[in-house]
Amino acid sequence: MAKDHLDTSDRELQISRLFNAPIELVWEVWTDPNHLKNWWGPNGFTTDISQMDVHPGGQWSLVMHGPDGTDYPNESVFKEVVKHKKIVYQHVSSPSFLTTVEFESQGKKTLMHWHMLFESREQFIEVVKKYGADEGLKQNIEKLAQYLTKFVAKK
Repeated sequence: MAKDHLDTSDRELQISRLFNAPIELVWEVWTDPNHLKNWWGPNGFTTDISQMDVHPGGQWSLVMHGPDGTDYPNESVFKEVVKHKKIVYQHVSSPSFLTTVEFESQGKKTLMHWHMLFESREQFIEVVKKYGADEGLKQNIEKLAQYLTKFVAKK
């Protein structure tokens, strides 16, 4: 049977997580570069953010520094920003992909859905094999969860 041309499941990375933190806090640590730099990237990476204009058309420029000393420059453009609901950005440096992050309040907790759509299956396979993007995304979410505990414990 032919694959449905609208089916993108073979070129997507998706993860969902329920955070023990209110939506206002999760949104803040996602949209404030002074917070984001503390949790962004896989384990062992550090991040420097030179620009982060969180509004449609805004630029997002960062460099992830790998534990082996390799620098990974990243350029993105925000496509859609709905406060406490959704962030959509296009990663315009190679590899190109579209990310949609949705936030859903669950009382004092926040459910977040993170979806990355790559331009092709081949590109998706390369990014997963070469850079371990699937495992890196899981680590990134875990680092976010750990970072949030610093603020939730204070309340």
